[in-house]
Amino acid sequence: MEQSNHTKLLDALFERHNALIEQKNSPIPHPSNIFTKYQYPILTAAHAPLHWRYDLNPKTNPQLLERIGVNAAFNAGAIKWQGKYVLVVRVEGKDRKSFFAFAESDNGIDNFKFWDAPLVLPQTEEPDVNVYDMRLTKHEDGYVYGIFCTERKDPSALASDTSAAVANAGIIRSKDMISWERLPDLISGSNQQRNVTLHEEFVNGRYAIYTRPQDGFIDTGAGGGIGLGYIRDMTHPEVQDEVIINPKVYHTIYELKNGQGPSPLKTKDGWLHLAHGVRNTADGLRYVLYLFMTGLDDIEKVTYQPGGYFMAPDDTEIIGDVGNVLFCNGWIADADGAVFIYYASSDTRMHVATTHIDTLVDYCKYTPKDELTSGGSVNTILSLIEANQGYY
Repeated sequence: MEQSNHTKLLDALFERHNALIEQKNSPIPHPSNIFTKYQYPILTAAHAPLHWRYDLNPKTNPQLLERIGVNAAFNAGAIKWQGKYVLVVRVEGKDRKSFFAFAESDNGIDNFKFWDAPLVLPQTEEPDVNVYDMRLTKHEDGYVYGIFCTERKDPSALASDTSAAVANAGIIRSKDMISWERLPDLISGSNQQRNVTLHEEFVNGRYAIYTRPQDGFIDTGAGGGIGLGYIRDMTHPEVQDEVIINPKVYHTIYELKNGQGPSPLKTKDGWLHLAHGVRNTADGLRYVLYLFMTGLDDIEKVTYQPGGYFMAPDDTEIIGDVGNVLFCNGWIADADGAVFIYYASSDTRMHVATTHIDTLVDYCKYTPKDELTSGGSVNTILSLIEANQGYY
């Protein structure tokens, strides 16, 4: 019997989708020798499951038209869970609403597949209007915490202002990655909070939490950088003793604002941090990634901070919904020291870069710091030239 047109369309749709998901990713070593990128994005809007987007019933959708559109898949938190590389992805619909969905891979670099359904996020008494950019942290208290940005309309804005928003940190936790408990939103002295994540260990019996206090939804104002505070009880998550540990600085890659990426990784030389830095340009905001380290005995003390950026958008990553942006809120360190950095480009798609923990520590400890002036930069180069005498 000849196939119906609907069946032909459906077979072709699944064939294209499966080919995309099963596509092998080839490594592309970076000239810096610090990390390796890969040929293809690991997740895009097109990776979203077909049964999320299409009515597959031939009676109600004989032309197999897409009913629910997905615009982007980006800014994913990450965790190693039961031997799988698991991402909690910010999926943005064509309606501009973001939601969370888990995707997993056996090797961490390709064949990422979304779980059957998106996360049903428990709500507080004041429902989230939009949610995004979850960080996942396996804490020593036995829970996996997911801390994300919850956005609601600014109640003090004029009725005619439909873009004013208030951002805060929403918190969920789980012991099985399936059932999630919603805790109260973060309580702090700041007008708004974004880019919040947990330290994986207790510090003097308290939870340590990385923050980014800011005066407004976009402008950090007096917030001034990456903060660190402490919480006694996560069921009443009130930030105490908050200090700025990594401030924004004039005429640097983090001049306008900066924010913690994923929770830091513990190494023998200190806690390794991945952050984003933002500066303004004639063409809009430019987001890059940078690294720094803090002390094992004093997590408020920055011990190493290489000058400049660690990673910036390349020619294939610079275009998207919000161009010239790299953002990372998820990485995984394996027991053998391999590190998988899950980053998004231009608020559109997810990528992976791989490296080793020893390489990142070497980069942090021995890359010269930013001397904060043009003359200082030249002197740093001259010092390297002198050290290289006889080698070139």
